[in-house]
Amino acid sequence: MTKQIFTKIESKAEFGEFPEERTTEELLKYGIINIDKPKGPTSHQVSDYVQKIINIKKSGHSGTLDPAVTGVQPVGIGRATRITQFLLTAPKEYVCIMHLHQEVAEDILREGMAKFIGKIKQLPPIKSAVKRELREREIYELEIIEIKEKDVLFRVKCQAGTYIRKLCFDIGESLNVGAHMAELRRTQAGPFTEKDNLVTLNELRDAYYFYKEENNDKFLRYCIQPTENALRYISKCWILDNTITSVTNGRDVGIPGISKLENFRKGETVAVLTLKNELVAIGEALMSAVEINTKEKGLGIKIKKVFMDA
Repeated sequence: MTKQIFTKIESKAEFGEFPEERTTEELLKYGIINIDKPKGPTSHQVSDYVQKIINIKKSGHSGTLDPAVTGVQPVGIGRATRITQFLLTAPKEYVCIMHLHQEVAEDILREGMAKFIGKIKQLPPIKSAVKRELREREIYELEIIEIKEKDVLFRVKCQAGTYIRKLCFDIGESLNVGAHMAELRRTQAGPFTEKDNLVTLNELRDAYYFYKEENNDKFLRYCIQPTENALRYISKCWILDNTITSVTNGRDVGIPGISKLENFRKGETVAVLTLKNELVAIGEALMSAVEINTKEKGLGIKIKKVFMDA
C-alpha cells in the first residue's frame, strides 16, 4: 500500500546521485546482497563467506538461521552492515514441513492450526540464543499448502523472533498427537523475498570472477542491491539539500529542513533521505507527519544513526 506523501517545500534535487546510479565500486562498499543460504553453514559463516568471495572486510546478516535452514538471508556489506539491525526486527515468512506423529483428520488439523493465528506465547528452545523465558510473539498468517499423510506443508508469516520449530511442537501438543519441524525455508526477511535478486554463494563467486577477470560487472550489479532497498517498509522523510550536512554531523532534523514526508505517526522509525532518495540517516519521529506538515518550526525527527558520510 502506497503511503500518503505531504509536500512542504518543492525543491530541485541537485546534491548526490540516485542509488541505482552508483558505480560497482561504490556498491561493493555500500550495498546489500540477498543470499540464498544453503544447508550446513550458520548465518554468521555465510556472512563470512560473502566477505571472502568479494574481498571486503565488513559484512552483517539480518537474523540468525539454523544451519539446517535455507533461504532468504540479506547480507549488508561495507557501510551497509549497519542497516541490517533494522531488518532484525522486521517480519519474517517461512515455508515449513511439519511432521505429525499421528495422522489427524484434515478438518481438525485446519481448525487446530487456525487457533495459532494472532498473538501466542512461546518458550524458546533449550538450544537458543536468547534467555529461556515465556514471551509473546504474533503469527500474522498461517496457511496450509498441502497435506500428505503425516506431513503438513504450510506457510507462516510472523513477528521476528518466532521459533518455527517450537511452533510445530506446540501445534502437535494442541492436537494431542505430537509434531516436529522436518524442514524449513525462509522466503522473506523484511522487504527481501525470493523474488528480490536472490543469489547463491556460488553465483556471487562467479559474478565477482567475471567482474575482476573479465571486466564484466553486469551480474555483480544484479547481485548487489542499493542499501536503500532495505527501506521499503520504513516510513520516509526527504530533506532539502542544504540540510544534509547538519544531519550527517549528527543534528536532528528541524521542520524547516524538510521537503516532503510520508504519513507516519509520532514515535515511528523514519528513514531520512535526500531528494535523490539516498539514505542519510534513520531516526525517530518526534511528532506525527500531519503535525510536522502544519508547523513551520521545531524538531521533527530525532536522529538515531547516520549512514551518509559527513
